[in-house]
Amino acid sequence: MLELKNLSFNVENGEGIIEIVDDINLYMEDGEILVITGPNGGGKSTIAKLIMGIEKPTSGQILFDGVDITDMSITERAKLGIGYAFQQPPKFKGLTVKKLLNLAAGRKVDEEVCCRYLSSVGLCSKEYINREIDSSLSGGELKRIEIASLMARNPKLAIYDEPEAGIDLWSFSMLVNTFENFSKINNQGIIIISHQERIINLADRIVLISNGKIQNQGSKKNILPILKGDINRGCGCNGREVTATHESKY
Repeated sequence: MLELKNLSFNVENGEGIIEIVDDINLYMEDGEILVITGPNGGGKSTIAKLIMGIEKPTSGQILFDGVDITDMSITERAKLGIGYAFQQPPKFKGLTVKKLLNLAAGRKVDEEVCCRYLSSVGLCSKEYINREIDSSLSGGELKRIEIASLMARNPKLAIYDEPEAGIDLWSFSMLVNTFENFSKINNQGIIIISHQERIINLADRIVLISNGKIQNQGSKKNILPILKGDINRGCGCNGREVTATHESKY
């Protein structure tokens, strides 16, 4: 489905060139759940933006279903079946949640189906279906609405950048189940950028990114013990001391 070949992304500041993504090679199968994890600032979100076309690589290639999409626009990639949920979703004053879900699906969707999408991300559908997507919504609410809209669109490849951010524990549990069901039922490829243990446990394959490079990758069986080993030593992937939370964070 997806292949990254020698993919690099550099930025230049007053002190010289900074390698954000450095010669990444990665392959993803149809219907696979791929979780990308690693320290903050390691290049995870940049890789997602490069796949979606939000950023353009300095060098390398991106192939989707055998087609070179490296120089394609976001719109062209979307038409091919790639979808992206932003880490910080935008607001759309004057646009209701129901209209957004219809736009995302590209057709008129029954209200019952719209409600199903909202329920799957932990939102009470009756309270949200006719609300405007504006500043009255919290960051967590906006996040869940955007995830619901991506599910309504049902792309061949869905990319989620830290979908757990700002979401309460109950809604997070529903979200985890929804990701798993979408992958199984629709054979949808899913890339999730996350530190959360329950999301990492969904993975068919885990990719550990640090300093712009793939430090390790493989099955959950092989990579998860490495991540847990970091925690047992009192240090997560981000190099900070790990404290007890409702959900373990890698």
